[in-house]
Amino acid sequence: MIKIGNISLPEFPLLLAPMEDVSDPPFRAVCKENGADLMYTEFISSEGLIRDAIKSRKKLDIFDYERPIGIQIFGGDEESMALAAKIVDVTNPDLLDINFGCPVKKVALKGAGAGVLKDIDLMVRLTEACVKATSLPVTVKTRLGWDDQTRNIEEVAERLQDVGIAALSIHGRTRCQMYKGEADWSLIAKVKNNPRIKIPIFGNGDIDSPQKALAYKNRYGVDGIMIGRAAIGYPWIFREIKHYVQTGELLPAPTVEERVTVCKKHLRASVEWKGPVVGINEMRGCYGNYLKGLPNIKEFRNRLVTLKTAEEVEAVLDEILVKYAGFEVQRAPIELVNYHEKCPV
Repeated sequence: MIKIGNISLPEFPLLLAPMEDVSDPPFRAVCKENGADLMYTEFISSEGLIRDAIKSRKKLDIFDYERPIGIQIFGGDEESMALAAKIVDVTNPDLLDINFGCPVKKVALKGAGAGVLKDIDLMVRLTEACVKATSLPVTVKTRLGWDDQTRNIEEVAERLQDVGIAALSIHGRTRCQMYKGEADWSLIAKVKNNPRIKIPIFGNGDIDSPQKALAYKNRYGVDGIMIGRAAIGYPWIFREIKHYVQTGELLPAPTVEERVTVCKKHLRASVEWKGPVVGINEMRGCYGNYLKGLPNIKEFRNRLVTLKTAEEVEAVLDEILVKYAGFEVQRAPIELVNYHEKCPV
């Protein structure tokens, strides 16, 4: 069993990464149903919370069926982060997570997200301010460093543990790598194997199959794995990894009927949650993985990303169900797309 403060997780838990414009309640619901052990909200600007920005406040909405769930915030000012932590505390999540990993320019170049990796002393002060401001367990999500010359995650882990964080998730790339190249888990393993480190260490980056998850578990010894892009349009990744880790056997790929059913559920909830325009638009990045493995699916996929209403999308999904009824879906690699170049940290 893995402990984060007073939160108990199963041995080798699977975490759903916080992803901007992705990790909303509709998406989290289908991931929870398929085995995600711990989930996070989309990241929320500390300044936005303090200003009472509507978009930021809406991201605070969480539901009991999602627990345990963490709310993730980002920012570069100690006072603002402390105030945001107090606001989060009132909403009663299970933990507060700090984003020190988002590499996109609009965040990092303003001294937040992965931008804080250029100033480790500031990172420590921001973290300590949050720890002191809330009664919740505080965790951190970050990267190996700013660039290849500053891969200082070992120092970061020790110093953040010293100021009171309860767990650390590490993406195996630097900020300058963005999402390019292969994630390097060797430094994540060094952090985990550091005798000074007592908190859980979760690895993140490039996990897109049950086989890879088990191989990385055995090779790097992390306490659990955080999955982001591979879950977009494929929430079954969680149940598949769990089954493979426990039995060494691969589950059959989800059927066409299951894919269409879950896609519809996700779509309807997305439209209800974010409205018909945003809800439809943000679902477009999911169809490719929901339908992956079906032969000659490109025509349907191209139609789906142009439609403007949920009714139109569901009609095409019904066409797919009829055409491929009884078809056994072939397992296909998950496409690790960078969703609109948003921030799956």
